Amino acid sequence: MPAEQDVLLRGLEAFAELGYDRASARELARRLGVSHTFINDRYGSKAAFWRAVVDAALGAQVTRLAPAVPGSDDEDVVRRFVTDFYRINIGEPYLAVLMADESARDTERLDYLCRHYIEPALALVAPSTERLMASGRMVRVPMDVLFFAIITPVSGLVQEPLARRLGRPEHMSHAERLARADALAGLVVDGLLAPSDANRR
Repeated sequence: MPAEQDVLLRGLEAFAELGYDRASARELARRLGVSHTFINDRYGSKAAFWRAVVDAALGAQVTRLAPAVPGSDDEDVVRRFVTDFYRINIGEPYLAVLMADESARDTERLDYLCRHYIEPALALVAPSTERLMASGRMVRVPMDVLFFAIITPVSGLVQEPLARRLGRPEHMSHAERLARADALAGLVVDGLLAPSDANRR
């Protein structure tokens, strides 16, 4: 019987590669190397297994995003949030694929992701972005635009096949990956904080 951590990691790979609907309980069991009744016996249902997989993958990420220290400069809060988010996501291609797939579907699973992970993560940085926009230090955009401006670029850190075709070395050290994450965070945050004509008026 595989260890719980291995079960959840393989489950993440399966849901990312197949999508939720095509990941039948039988196919999941085959990929996990367990009996066809394992998912129902251990988790109760495929939906409950999906939640366990997501909780294991995203729960660790959200807890690693530090809340703002009272009195911190709002620009520093945003920069740290984006940098930490990109650093945490290094080497998480399956999670990125799962999130992209689920984000395009209007389902209870997306409600679960928003309620338990997306909204709590945004709550860490939203007050700072609102104050920066109000003061003219950040380009004023709707929250949905801001979310995608920050979150979507993470694909550049995890989509290795395309990145290699665009010149990324095939073998990179962890330090080199962190440097890329930091460079991407700087590019994104500097763009958000760049003064615009709208902010000058």
